Amino acid sequence: MKGGEMNKSLCINTTICSEYQRLREDCESALEIWDEHRAEVSVSRLVGREAGDELLRLQAKFARAYAVLQRHSQDCLLCQLASNMEGRDSENSSNAVSDSAMYV
Repeated sequence: MKGGEMNKSLCINTTICSEYQRLREDCESALEIWDEHRAEVSVSRLVGREAGDELLRLQAKFARAYAVLQRHSQDCLLCQLASNMEGRDSENSSNAVSDSAMYV
């Protein structure tokens, strides 16, 4: 999936389902915090059990948030509708490209 298509799908999901938007923001926040702490540990060359435990805790928090987001998008009727709409748009645009290629 190309970046533009992914952004379009994401836009459809977040426009239609506010719960998806909230879960996505939670997931992005958890990822950002985990990344920041990884960078801090790397730059300061922190070692030890506490630093490692904190990184594992933050990684687990991100993994849980991501799993909840994925589960929601599979269980939510609005998100499924948005996904189906995106799939049709994607199919139509690829058909248009292949149709125009036949006439070149």
